[in-house]
Amino acid sequence: MPSESIADFVPAFLKLGRETAFVHRRGYRTVRWTYAEVAALAYRFARELDARQIARGQRVLLWGESGPEWVAVFLGCALRGVVVVPMDQIAAPEFAERVAAEVELPLAVVSRDIRPGPVVAVLPRLVLDDLSDTLAGRSGDAYAPTESAAGDPLEIVFTSGTTAEPKGVVLSHGNVVSNLAPIAREIEKYRKYERWFHPLRFMNALPLSHVFGQFLGIFIPHLLGATVFFPDSLNPGELIKTIKRERISVLIAVPRVLQSLKEKIERDFEAIGELEKFRREWAAADGKHFGVRWWRMRRVHNLFGWKFWAFISGGAALDAETEEFWRRMSFGVVQGYGLTETTSLISLNHPFSIGKKSIGKVLPGREVKLAEDGEILVRGAGVASGYWQGREVRAVGDAEGWFRTGDLGALDEQGNLYFKGRKKDVIVTPAGLNIYPADLEAALRAQPEVKDCVVIGLARGGNDEPCAVLLLQDRAQDPAAMMARANAGLADFQQMRAWFVWPDEDFPRTPTQKPRVNVVKDAVLRAQTPGNAADDGTLGDLITRITGRRADLRPDARLEDDLRLSSLDRVELLSAIEDRYQVDLSDSSLSSATTVGDLEKLLQAPAPKPVERPFPRWAQTVAPVRWVRNLVYSTVTWPYTAIMAKPTVVGRENLEKYAGPLLIVCNHVTYIDLGFVMYALPMRLRYRIATGMLGERLWAMRAGQSSGHRELNAPMSLSPGNLLRRWLNKLDYYLVLALFNVFPLPQQSGVRESFEFAGESADRGFSILVFPEGRRSETGELGEFRSGVGMLAQRLNLPVLPIRIDGLKNLGIAKRHWARKGEIVVRVGTPIVFDAGMTADEITQGIRDAVKGL
Repeated sequence: MPSESIADFVPAFLKLGRETAFVHRRGYRTVRWTYAEVAALAYRFARELDARQIARGQRVLLWGESGPEWVAVFLGCALRGVVVVPMDQIAAPEFAERVAAEVELPLAVVSRDIRPGPVVAVLPRLVLDDLSDTLAGRSGDAYAPTESAAGDPLEIVFTSGTTAEPKGVVLSHGNVVSNLAPIAREIEKYRKYERWFHPLRFMNALPLSHVFGQFLGIFIPHLLGATVFFPDSLNPGELIKTIKRERISVLIAVPRVLQSLKEKIERDFEAIGELEKFRREWAAADGKHFGVRWWRMRRVHNLFGWKFWAFISGGAALDAETEEFWRRMSFGVVQGYGLTETTSLISLNHPFSIGKKSIGKVLPGREVKLAEDGEILVRGAGVASGYWQGREVRAVGDAEGWFRTGDLGALDEQGNLYFKGRKKDVIVTPAGLNIYPADLEAALRAQPEVKDCVVIGLARGGNDEPCAVLLLQDRAQDPAAMMARANAGLADFQQMRAWFVWPDEDFPRTPTQKPRVNVVKDAVLRAQTPGNAADDGTLGDLITRITGRRADLRPDARLEDDLRLSSLDRVELLSAIEDRYQVDLSDSSLSSATTVGDLEKLLQAPAPKPVERPFPRWAQTVAPVRWVRNLVYSTVTWPYTAIMAKPTVVGRENLEKYAGPLLIVCNHVTYIDLGFVMYALPMRLRYRIATGMLGERLWAMRAGQSSGHRELNAPMSLSPGNLLRRWLNKLDYYLVLALFNVFPLPQQSGVRESFEFAGESADRGFSILVFPEGRRSETGELGEFRSGVGMLAQRLNLPVLPIRIDGLKNLGIAKRHWARKGEIVVRVGTPIVFDAGMTADEITQGIRDAVKGL
């Protein structure tokens, strides 16, 4: 437990040594860092600050994705006494420019894919993604920290980008330590039980640029020796798969993510026709013992994996419906409450004694009281030392130290705190009665037609009245009946007589997924009739970001002709849409969309029935299968290739310093190309290759079909001959997987999953072999490469090994099964590392040129 300075965390990290600290996705790869590795990089960064003569009290901009490097920079600054200015990864460059001008930065650490404005661009900069390589020459040994007092600033957090003059919250080392101390004491009581579940694994879906994300991503996990996983996507389907695969214990997220996961579960049951059955089981679980509820909902628990047990929600108030949905299924739902000005935490639910619908009990060391109007006031060591605005620091609290949160709350007799809404959002009726938008929004969210909602106050005759802004599951629905049902549960003075159907697929949101209420309100005020568009639309923004061109959002605008979306752009767009709207889409559905209107319908359509497209891992993970595969190659494949083909290998010496994994790219001549590639590689590489094979053909074989042209679920004749062929095709499927370690590389749907599986294989130490022509050459000449190989190379972050096989086609034309020595030549190139700034199309062309030039 640190005494006064966050710099004391770094020695604590060192003590945990080889325990896994952080896991994150980089492209298609999963990268794991130990606590010792993070500590060493923090020491290196502190020495870099020292070498640049950046002294105690100066400030460094930290702008990039959450990950181990982000943590190392943060801790390295604490070691040196330097103040961190964290910036949201998705912050507008204009806002970052204004912040940079305010705080006088001698250094910026920025992710590679962020394009800063002119002020930040001229600063001395380090690339966050490349930090390990950049600082490799500096010592990672223990570094004597600059002495920091409890009151010294640790970071300045700028929480809003809407004002012309940014306002930052100055947080000190003491602010963080005071909030962490009561949590650390409570953890000590349960440490003896933790060893039975070690290691605990947290998935932190909150950005580290926010203080709550720092608490759950940096400050608390090391007290338990826990592992923190940073997801690269908020798509609910991806989150669930990752939670199960990585054996996550706890998900930390904003309420919006919990709501999206709830919708995902319901959509999946709807897709298989069991939504009503699920709802009956859920309703029947009410009031039952924990174990009974768990058993009734075991199918949902199986989706998440048996180690997953709780959600921690923060950043906004979680609605009661979503909280009850997960609680009734025997998942823990822990809520916390706080603001940046209070160093994130004011109150927190105890994970083993949760106050239903409350935001927890006030943490020791701070005082909370309610003003006459119900506003929550707080004071204590956790309250920030001041605001940074206009290059000066001004006080946060009043003369007595009370900070006015601007939030309305209530306290019960047990000391549980309840959130009632934002004070500034309260709508005052002509009768002088207060309407809290949170109460109305809860009534609206209880209606099945409502995907999300915001209640705003609209001026009418000199007074305000509530207006519901609705995000509907289907925008074609008439909301009148739904509004009547919602109003039926409200008091007369709370009735909503005005509503507006939001025309886009989602509200504009903050980095913590809160609707931007001021933007929504402005859009509603601008709209003269409910049919008017409220904004340009985020779908257009996504297409613009991916293609670099302003999107034409006419419903009849064609994706290929008008928007010029390539097949690669479609893969990117699918991921971006799923992350932005937090829905699951099949890439086969996206492939069938030809216009913007089709895309809109796709987002509103119910979830399709899932089609099984497996990516089996047993061929790589089951040791006896690997042993048999290696034995067959050594005793059958290698001797056959050496004796019958007598290939000449040119360039094997180019691989002397490479132990793998690599991305191997080869021209495609015959179905036995894999044998020649393996023959050409040194022994340390040839036994660890995963080969991409036409996915449609593999899946058809698994279904008992002989080719990939039939629909996978199409009925087959049950005659004895067909049944035999079906079983033989299935046997072929398992033999091909076991003996050649192939994986599906489809040309239509399933491309993303295939690339992700390639990343998993590389993480297990396998080189990836692909034939980017997509089909065997009819003439032996090198064909065009599919653009997907560029994206694969870009996101696997592996050296690319070009290989070319010559002479096989002539052998096939002569219909011989043997060759004269030197007739077949396998040419091995030098592995290539492509520049990170190159596009996928440029990399594809570069790979083809390399293969052609061999």
